[in-house]
Amino acid sequence: MITIRSIRPIITAPQKINLVVVKVETSEPGLYGLGCATFTQRYEAVATAVRDHLAPLMVGRDVQRVEENWQLMYQHSYWRNGPVLNNAIAGIDIALWDIKAKLANMPLYQLLGGKVREGAAVYLHAQGCDNKELEDRARFFLSQGVNHIRIQCGKFAYGGMEYDGIRPDGALPGAYYNPRSYMRENLAAMEHIRNIFGDKVELLHDVHERLSCAQAVDFAKQCEKLRMFFLEDALAPEDIEWFANIRQACTTPIAMGELFNHPREWTPLITGRLIDFMRMHITQMGGLTPARKVAALGELHGVRTAWHGPGDVSPVGHMLNVHLDLVAPNFGIQEFSPNYHWDPKQKLGMAPELQEVFAGCPELRNGYLYANEKPGLGVDLDEKAAARYPGIRQVDQWTQARVPDGSLHRP
Repeated sequence: MITIRSIRPIITAPQKINLVVVKVETSEPGLYGLGCATFTQRYEAVATAVRDHLAPLMVGRDVQRVEENWQLMYQHSYWRNGPVLNNAIAGIDIALWDIKAKLANMPLYQLLGGKVREGAAVYLHAQGCDNKELEDRARFFLSQGVNHIRIQCGKFAYGGMEYDGIRPDGALPGAYYNPRSYMRENLAAMEHIRNIFGDKVELLHDVHERLSCAQAVDFAKQCEKLRMFFLEDALAPEDIEWFANIRQACTTPIAMGELFNHPREWTPLITGRLIDFMRMHITQMGGLTPARKVAALGELHGVRTAWHGPGDVSPVGHMLNVHLDLVAPNFGIQEFSPNYHWDPKQKLGMAPELQEVFAGCPELRNGYLYANEKPGLGVDLDEKAAARYPGIRQVDQWTQARVPDGSLHRP
């Protein structure tokens, strides 16, 4: 029996974004696995949970019993379904799947049932402060073979232009925006891109829960004329009952899930067919073990996958997304955040700093992501290189969103 010998969290920030990777070493010399556990806003809390709570529980256990080990980690703290512990569990869970595929001497996608497609179509983010910037970015992406493009107009990508109007005396500092201005600016920007490029572009947009429930219904209804690929996070997790109102109001495809931690958040939306795309952050929901089950649930209900893939996912997490994309019959699209080069002579690719730390990153070619054929996830980590980019302690500003009267709003 091969057992877990040690579990270590590794924090690194190659692009000034705090990433958490978990390394699980085994009793078999040279055999180890890597998992993503990135919750960048609370990265040290995740590392503590891995190092001080889960590692003592898991050392000495059979690496082959992945499901058993996930269930043990999930229920052991008694209280469950929180973002810190879910990410910590996910880091270990993904590493155990990496080990299991290495023991089978096959890429992870083979262990999960084999490919149903060769590559995963991606969407990229076009953010700009005016239509010209957005148009330039969309044109660049199209030249690189990417035609699924998320349009976000404004200094703050999720909230429109920075609000510089009248505030109450004594209003506290924060990332101010005006929800109604945001709606007008982004609807106009998406209409401009549609008019310029026609149906060559598949339009996406992320509301990021920055509207009231009634505004979200109105915004989704106004987006219907744009023939969008999907509208993302129109509502907060606390307001999921309002998705029924959106369904009744329009046919705009809806994506939801990156903030979800609990099965009771995604289950009713999938079984009720109230969303078209599930886009959970896989580490936030607890790892590959629950993600593959939820993907199967979506398949039964006509809901496609669009796993969360922003800059605060490590290359280990990005590659996990790709392996799942390759095997899921109900795959929809994959969010990806490479290093953007605006020089038409350059090709889109993962940032050089990330490639310095992580070997075997997923490859982006002509709008598709590809896994490599190495056993396991196919990604490795250079710990000496990772140490050159230590974690950064900072207080995030963008999550201190405020509306014109100075009151806080969900980010």
